[in-house]
Amino acid sequence: MCYNILVLSVLTRDVEEKKAQLDRLRPLSPQALANLEHAYDLELTYTSNAIEGNTLTQIESNLVIEKGVTIGRKKLKDHLEAIDHYDAIRYVREVAQQKSPLSEFDVRNLHALVTRRSDSELAGRYAATGRSVNTDAGRRAFPSPAELPAMMGDFSAWLGAAPTTPETAFAAHRRLVDIHPFDDGNGRTARLLMNLILIRGGYPPIAVRPEDRLAYLQALQRAQAGQGDEAFRRLLYERLDATLAEYLGALGEALYEPDPTRRPGNATPSG
Repeated sequence: MCYNILVLSVLTRDVEEKKAQLDRLRPLSPQALANLEHAYDLELTYTSNAIEGNTLTQIESNLVIEKGVTIGRKKLKDHLEAIDHYDAIRYVREVAQQKSPLSEFDVRNLHALVTRRSDSELAGRYAATGRSVNTDAGRRAFPSPAELPAMMGDFSAWLGAAPTTPETAFAAHRRLVDIHPFDDGNGRTARLLMNLILIRGGYPPIAVRPEDRLAYLQALQRAQAGQGDEAFRRLLYERLDATLAEYLGALGEALYEPDPTRRPGNATPSG
């Protein structure tokens, strides 16, 4: 635990340093930003669905979203989940630009969007039956349907007053998964909410990749079992730090364009 706390301290410092570098590049080129956001929204869609069992590859998911292609031997639901999530992350970017506090309505709307086509009967509706999950520590029961309205009300009150920081984003993710208010789509909704808060705070959204799945689920389970959330926060800070570095690299390249009056290999800053 002490090691994780030390690593977290270093990571948070690195994240804030990179965030300051990103802020110095603002205002960002609209075209460069649009291209970067589109690429990341495709990645966010693929990764968030993949860790929940969607079988589309990154390329297949992109084709479904961008070209409307039907992938042979893949489930219709996998296709619909790709379209739903992409629409939801685009909506996240719209809401992130607004000033109004986040609310229970926003959470339910995120869930409605991410399940609109793939599971329309559940879209935006709280669970009506008991739910549980098997973990390394045994079976864990989630709050009963009768408890959900009050718990989501408390969660909404906290969410609306919390600052737009990575700590809030990661806590919102973990707390929503703990409540587990929906029959399905809780993980995708929690990651969308986390990224909404990050974007609103001026950070890039982060993808929890398929290769992160085991560490991600184990860290969540440890936090839910009362064993601390340091591993969970560390994983997400690592992803945020890596994504900030990618953003800085991509945007730094976009600030320069070829100048025909200069020798090959040189570049001048774009306006």
